[in-house]
Amino acid sequence: MNNENVVGYVFSSPFIIGFLMVTFIPMMVSFYYSFTDFKLGGEANITGFANYIRLFEDERFFNSVKATFIYVGLSVPLKLAFALFVAYLLTRKIRGVTLYRSLYYVPSLIGGSIAVALVWKELFSKTGLVNVLLNSVGMESLSWFGDKKLAMIPLVLMTVWQFGSSMIIFAAGLKEIPSSYYEAATIDGANKLQSFFKITLPLLSPIILYNLVMQTISAFMSFTQAFVITKGGPQDSTNFYALYVYNHAFKYYDMGYASAMSWVMLVVMSLVTLLIFKSSKKWVKV
Repeated sequence: MNNENVVGYVFSSPFIIGFLMVTFIPMMVSFYYSFTDFKLGGEANITGFANYIRLFEDERFFNSVKATFIYVGLSVPLKLAFALFVAYLLTRKIRGVTLYRSLYYVPSLIGGSIAVALVWKELFSKTGLVNVLLNSVGMESLSWFGDKKLAMIPLVLMTVWQFGSSMIIFAAGLKEIPSSYYEAATIDGANKLQSFFKITLPLLSPIILYNLVMQTISAFMSFTQAFVITKGGPQDSTNFYALYVYNHAFKYYDMGYASAMSWVMLVVMSLVTLLIFKSSKKWVKV
């Protein structure tokens, strides 16, 4: 018991047990179920690749993939750009900057909750604050959740609003850039915009890569917004992949098909992440 290895195993055991019981074993069970016709409450009969073949015959599956990619493609760049902009402002020498950082981080602490999603739903309802503001400037009310061309916008804006975690990481990276670089650039006649693109972005590129990967993975797994606000509508325009998996697993009890979809998404997310890392060789400055 006095052996150092034993002490290490004891202290790491909560994580090891949690990883095995909550992550690894359920993943292996899910992988097995993806090759069966298992429905909750029934027996699992092996059907081979039937569930995977069924995916390519499911029009709603492709619609969910399309909706998810549109959501990721819109929300991630906007969220990172806004987080970097706010981080840049909050690293300036102004009074009360620590308080502002804390306030701007609050949405990230509560942004994924059911309560906030309900509030967001009310904001964009026909009689909500957003339409009231539109009416005040002479514009007509919009049916945000009734028009498939508009339904994605509130969900993207809600995600962008939760920029606090990325902002904190960007702010930490900005503070690590030596001020002497900017002083030298100023002496050479560079303005602030040139300094930002020639000094700030290149030196911040490893942090941009980290935030990009983490936020992309998070966006692919988005569920709460669509589940609470739109239920996947209208016409499946916000039927995110995670929501579609949830509906098949716990609404239709088709756990085998849902498991197959989950593993396909794992492969897709892995490929997207690999693509980001491969492309980083051209724009990340080490």
